[in-house]
Amino acid sequence: MRRREIIAAGAAVLLCPRATEGQPAARVYRLAVLSPSLTSYDTLRGELAKLGFVEGRNLAIDARVGAPADLPRLARELIAEKPDAAMAVSAAVAAMAESTRTVPIIAFGPDPIAQGFAQSLARPGGNVTGVVILASELDGKRLQLLQEATPGRRMGVLLHPATQSLRDSRREIVAAAAAAGTEPIFVEATGAEDYAAALRALKAAGVGSLVIAANPWFYRDRELIARLAREARLATACEWGEMAASGCLIGYGPRRAELYQRLAHLIARVLAGTPASELPIEQPANFELVINLKTARALNFTIPPTLLARADEVIE
Repeated sequence: MRRREIIAAGAAVLLCPRATEGQPAARVYRLAVLSPSLTSYDTLRGELAKLGFVEGRNLAIDARVGAPADLPRLARELIAEKPDAAMAVSAAVAAMAESTRTVPIIAFGPDPIAQGFAQSLARPGGNVTGVVILASELDGKRLQLLQEATPGRRMGVLLHPATQSLRDSRREIVAAAAAAGTEPIFVEATGAEDYAAALRALKAAGVGSLVIAANPWFYRDRELIARLAREARLATACEWGEMAASGCLIGYGPRRAELYQRLAHLIARVLAGTPASELPIEQPANFELVINLKTARALNFTIPPTLLARADEVIE
């Protein structure tokens, strides 16, 4: 999407009237939520409340969480309850979109166009809109930042095989590594029982720095992965800025709270009656780089001053 398109799409949303105008006070709207992992929706709920949709008053949320194999069944169960709208996160987007062509779906994560569920960012045209997080594109950038922070170290990448953008992430990472004159080692893990063995395999292969690829399950297990990586003496780059606070050396990505706020605005407009087909799919506008100096000291190395100067936040 061109920058001019993005700005225009954002302005259209910002200029829209409040979602509750003209809505009967007695009605209770039903929102189905499907996600691969349990995530805090405090920002989403708070923003929806500001827009007039208050859970327990005029909004009922049915949230389900499941492993990849369970998502199609959970999606069908949620759609069977006839919600007014459905929110789907990451791998759940495909499961939800394949379960209904009529219930409006607000997606968070993968690009609905690449998945075949929308025609364009500006005019989706179907029943799917949402907020994309540019996961695969930014995985390449995370490798670049980690290499800048830890020059000379061999790079490894931790992937989850059920990641929607798995192939694209590999492509972006390989391209970024090739531009830097290196070749990363990839290893996959599906859950907590796999992490330690995966990191041992990387360490045995001579890896010193590790990109934790964008994935909701890795976000869920961020503290465990960060701890195991520190114990293995691996410097890490992670998907969200806030993951640096959990122990990653570098957190780089969109400002997550802002994306959930935008998601809430899309949900509110859908509940107010705007078809998903007419709501532009939004992309991140603001990104943050967070560096954890505690982790750097624990790994006994120094972050280059030029990189520190570009950081939005430094955890001392």
